[in-house]
Amino acid sequence: MIIGEVEDLAALAARPLRPAASADGGGGGTGMAAIEQAVRAAMLRVGAVVLEELLGADAGYRGPRIDCGGGHTARFIGYRDKSIDTVVGRIRLRRAYYHCACCGSGVVPRDAEAGVAGRSCSPGLAGACARAGAAMPFAAAAALVGDLAGIEVGAKRLERAAEASGAVVAAAVDAEAAAITAGRLAVLPPPGRPDMLYIAVDGTGVPMRPAETAGRAGKYPDGRARTREVKLACVFTQTGCDRDGSPVRDADSTSYVATFAPADQFGALARAEAARRGSEHVRQLVVLGDGAPWIWNQATARWPEATQIVDLYHAREHLYEIAGLLADTLGDDLEAWTGERIAELDAGHIDALVAAARRPLAREGKCHIVDKALPYFQRNAHRMQYARFRRLGMFVGSGTVEAGCKSIIGARLKQSGMRWSIRGATDIIALRCAAGSGRWDHVGTPDNNQMATA
Repeated sequence: MIIGEVEDLAALAARPLRPAASADGGGGGTGMAAIEQAVRAAMLRVGAVVLEELLGADAGYRGPRIDCGGGHTARFIGYRDKSIDTVVGRIRLRRAYYHCACCGSGVVPRDAEAGVAGRSCSPGLAGACARAGAAMPFAAAAALVGDLAGIEVGAKRLERAAEASGAVVAAAVDAEAAAITAGRLAVLPPPGRPDMLYIAVDGTGVPMRPAETAGRAGKYPDGRARTREVKLACVFTQTGCDRDGSPVRDADSTSYVATFAPADQFGALARAEAARRGSEHVRQLVVLGDGAPWIWNQATARWPEATQIVDLYHAREHLYEIAGLLADTLGDDLEAWTGERIAELDAGHIDALVAAARRPLAREGKCHIVDKALPYFQRNAHRMQYARFRRLGMFVGSGTVEAGCKSIIGARLKQSGMRWSIRGATDIIALRCAAGSGRWDHVGTPDNNQMATA
């Protein structure tokens, strides 16, 4: 077969080159693009033959009886064929097959050794499908794999391969977090030991299939939910400030974890990620978020030593809402009043802001108009000391995690017409978090500042 491929390529190369779209429509020549495609196709066919022969050199016969993995003995039955799609095309392997009468299950040692047990995709092709499926809708991803790699993979098959890879990554992240939490994986001071570490937290809705939101209240006119919230933690470090004294996020220091699980489980996951990043070894730990109570409940429980900062821009949005409630009362003075309150907010004078919001209404006994909006500022006053935070060189905005909600979650999972299951969304989010964290090939592998303990 290899000789035949070489002969075909030699014949093709003997034909003169011509542009892909010849103006005169003349025949007899071959465009370079066609030659490239032919060479690639031939090399894939050759590669498939070589790979099949390499893997087929060991059929996995391990004697007449082997351990079934369930405490019993599996008996050799014979050899069976299996087709596997790989990055060089489809190959067929002949493998030794064992059967356990007690478990009623088959055992194929060679499949486990090759990483294809229960799968019809090779690890290499599954990885390519995972990367493409994490980056774009499955149909487009399948077309891209076909165009760039020359491997035809259907959209549904690519979806299954990507989600299977995502499930492996998600399980590895959970196992790593559990090991750190239980002390089985110790974290040493990270290289370079950054000055500050931030945990920025936010949540965003992911469109769901009806079965995933059945019975859940939502914001739609019919009172039903169409989305489920995924909670995202963005962890990054800061070592210094720029010439103007503004904080600068360390390059390539951002990592992400996300889950649909309740706040307590999310908090444990985020705490483990912060620990993996060295939270126990930095001078200053900071938690950034909006005013959602669940965020601050978790921050207080998980990082009691951290400085807590409510995102300044969320706080300003709440202030503008109060200004809107006072528009009729203040009239032409609204703009000046709002400017004064913004200055108070930026300075961290929250008591003055609250008093000023009630003052115009007090004479008319209408303080109830703003009473529902003011507790946001009152309970977060210590998290709104923006002037002091800035003097200390800290970030006061949660833009990093908000950008993460858009780039990690929204860009892939919130496109028009998409509806997800919790399981499928979790798998794809796990892949995107791994990619965004620069850990695609290293999830579940201890970093150079981690070591296993007894």
